[in-house]
Amino acid sequence: MLNLDTPLNDEELHVLDRFLLNRFEDDTYAEDKDEGVLGISELDGMFTAIVSGPELAELSVWLPAVWGDFEPEWENPEDATAIMTLMIRHMNGIAATLQDENEEFEPLFMESMEDGKTYIMVDEWCEGYLRGMDLAADLWEEAGAEMEALTAPILAFTSASDWEVDKQDPANSDELMEAITPNVRQIHDWWLEQRQ
Repeated sequence: MLNLDTPLNDEELHVLDRFLLNRFEDDTYAEDKDEGVLGISELDGMFTAIVSGPELAELSVWLPAVWGDFEPEWENPEDATAIMTLMIRHMNGIAATLQDENEEFEPLFMESMEDGKTYIMVDEWCEGYLRGMDLAADLWEEAGAEMEALTAPILAFTSASDWEVDKQDPANSDELMEAITPNVRQIHDWWLEQRQ
């Protein structure tokens, strides 16, 4: 039996990414519906917030946030088990890295190629992190000014700030982007200390 602490390989990350994106038909989407998590980067952000936040959310709490209003219809129990196993392994992998190799943790940002140049896209990951924070919103808010400062670069790339980063000049945007990873590591350590 596969150990639930085994990190996902690239192929498994791709499988999970495709599943999240393709779990409902385009014509079933409606503007007033919560589409849930639509890709591996967003899931990575959400799971990072959960495992490094004020309390570890139970599966019964975080899974509905993954699906939103579009819980998948499984063809058989084996398919459901396979996807759930991938998600739990990914969450456990993030938790283990932040706990044991904090300085090695890297968010799973997506990349885009345009005119031969590679661009890092952090918005999806940050939206996922916000979704994870929302599961314990009161506790995050009660953390005070230090936590507000640590989460500011993340939230600047989300709807929570009305995408504040779009109003910044490119140099400030790059600075905010570069602050995300070290701040996430600090956020984990800050909450770990509070929980202990």
